[in-house]
Amino acid sequence: MRTDIARIRQAIRDIPDFPKAGIGFKDITPLLANGDLFGQTIDALAERYENQKIDTVLGIESRGFIIGSALAYKLGAGFSVVRKPGKLPYETHSASYELEYGTDSLEIHVDGLSRNARVVIADDLIATGGTAKATAELVTKLGGTVVECAFVIELAFLNARDKLKPHGVFSLLRYDSE
Repeated sequence: MRTDIARIRQAIRDIPDFPKAGIGFKDITPLLANGDLFGQTIDALAERYENQKIDTVLGIESRGFIIGSALAYKLGAGFSVVRKPGKLPYETHSASYELEYGTDSLEIHVDGLSRNARVVIADDLIATGGTAKATAELVTKLGGTVVECAFVIELAFLNARDKLKPHGVFSLLRYDSE
């Protein structure tokens, strides 16, 4: 199947000033609502990893759960989640990351992936890279290896790739300016 990147891009809605003034939110819900385009999106991501022996896809709360679980299914891999503090019911490891004003944390179950697991970190969008970097730290804490961080959208003008070295970043869509 051919991936129609132009149609995928058109299906993403821009919401100005959300969640606060000055932020341009990339809303993927119209993309998810279109079965053909959602399928093309997941197929394009899966094609990148189909021969890389991925053990676990790790989805970042919350839209990463949607992208990551579909990708894991397509790859025949396990799926695990990274959530905000206090949302997981079992024993967890946590990692902190910087926000514009302060810090926040993410958590994963201590058994969220097996030792030596080959992991793809998945989310809908990468902006500054803080959550992806914290997620990569959690993978390392659990003894896994980050194969790559995969996103539908990359806001390249925010330079998140710099934060994620040495981990690779793959995105279907890049926005080079606001």
